[in-house]
Amino acid sequence: MAAAVQKWAPGLLLWLTLVAGAPLAQGQPDFTVLVERYGDAVVSVNAETPAGGLGQMPIPEDSPFFDYFRRFFEIPPQGPQMRPEISMGSGFIISGDGFILTNAHVLEGAKTVSIGLKDRRELKARVVGVDRPTDIALLKVDANELPVVQLGNSNQLKVGQWVLAIGSPFGLEQTATQGIISALGRSLPGDSYVPFIQTDAAVNPGNSGGPLFNLDGRVIGVNSQIYSNSGGYMGVSFAIPINVAMEVVEQLKTTGKVSRGWLGVLVQDVTPELARSFGLDKAQGALVSRVLPQGPAGKAGVEVGDVITGYNGKAIERSSDLPPLVARTRPGQRATLTVVRGGKSREVPITIEQLPETPESEPSPQPPPGRLGITVGPLPPQMAQEMRGVLVLGVGDGPASEAGIREGDVIQRIDNTRVTSPEEFERLVEKLPAGKPIPVLITRGGDSFFVTLTLPPTP
Repeated sequence: MAAAVQKWAPGLLLWLTLVAGAPLAQGQPDFTVLVERYGDAVVSVNAETPAGGLGQMPIPEDSPFFDYFRRFFEIPPQGPQMRPEISMGSGFIISGDGFILTNAHVLEGAKTVSIGLKDRRELKARVVGVDRPTDIALLKVDANELPVVQLGNSNQLKVGQWVLAIGSPFGLEQTATQGIISALGRSLPGDSYVPFIQTDAAVNPGNSGGPLFNLDGRVIGVNSQIYSNSGGYMGVSFAIPINVAMEVVEQLKTTGKVSRGWLGVLVQDVTPELARSFGLDKAQGALVSRVLPQGPAGKAGVEVGDVITGYNGKAIERSSDLPPLVARTRPGQRATLTVVRGGKSREVPITIEQLPETPESEPSPQPPPGRLGITVGPLPPQMAQEMRGVLVLGVGDGPASEAGIREGDVIQRIDNTRVTSPEEFERLVEKLPAGKPIPVLITRGGDSFFVTLTLPPTP
């Protein structure tokens, strides 16, 4: 049996090579050709900010070693001098006439920017545009016939694919690290518009803005963030899909800024309890917890309690799937929402508008209002036929959370008074005494039981 395996193994290796479309060395991809061919198009980015606070002494003036350290660090007697701060990152050339893509956070507060080529040339760069929501920035240098990368299609990625990152971690130029795609469509806190590519390729400070290649040598992402408790690589890094990045680049080239689509709703994930209460087969979609009356969704008839399960034919599995799709829709374009209301699915046509620049106009997650720290809404029609009460749409810090009330619960009674509408619920809550245990009857998963909550004294 062993001899048979040995004869068969080379054939297997050849088959794997043909399927993967890239050479294998001892069972692993050989990235040498990729680095040699496209490494010249990867640059280091140096962003200089005005004098900040560098050059400060590492010990206080009253230390007996102060004079020694002052001489060691060559600090003059009058004290440490303020020096400009240098932020270092990476980037890559996307056109031979000098357009370079990098991360916006690399350029934060920069007064001057320069890029370093592999042949050790340094060129001054002009900032064409910066888009902080996607963390993309576009630079331009005065040069021609520069080496360029080839761009791939990030919509065709699969978990498990090999990837290669090239950049300047810690200022070490032309460093290559490899890994695989660990997950797709990751949503990170504070990043509503980017479905990140998660990889286990080693990425560290300085890699930001560098390219993420596939085995075909095409850039499929822009390395942007890491998850770390130490500040260094811990096996989890995130890249901006190149399709998202290039849509931003095209707008920065033409207008210097980015316009985004806007629905005018606040959405949340659908929990298993909420799925059952809304008559869904499984926990999926984006539950609408707030609608701006004058926003596109409000004009189209979207209601609080609707569950958005599709956008232009693309399934919405989680609430985080919706904002990137809407943002990438040009203002003025028509779109179609697939909405579940009352247990029935329907198509809602809508005209996407431009995301307002004033933050007051954009609904953003806020702590639930009121004395209990929860947001409630009316029961879906299917549930309203079976019981009375209000549906818990959101729970923040407060008495309700401490009592164990969750999203998807139905509050039927509070302080022994039946609740029939959200308006009545708010009136009852305002009258509740502080410092006294209050009985609350809730229904969860078909079971009804009481919990007690206590309101803190009014300041």
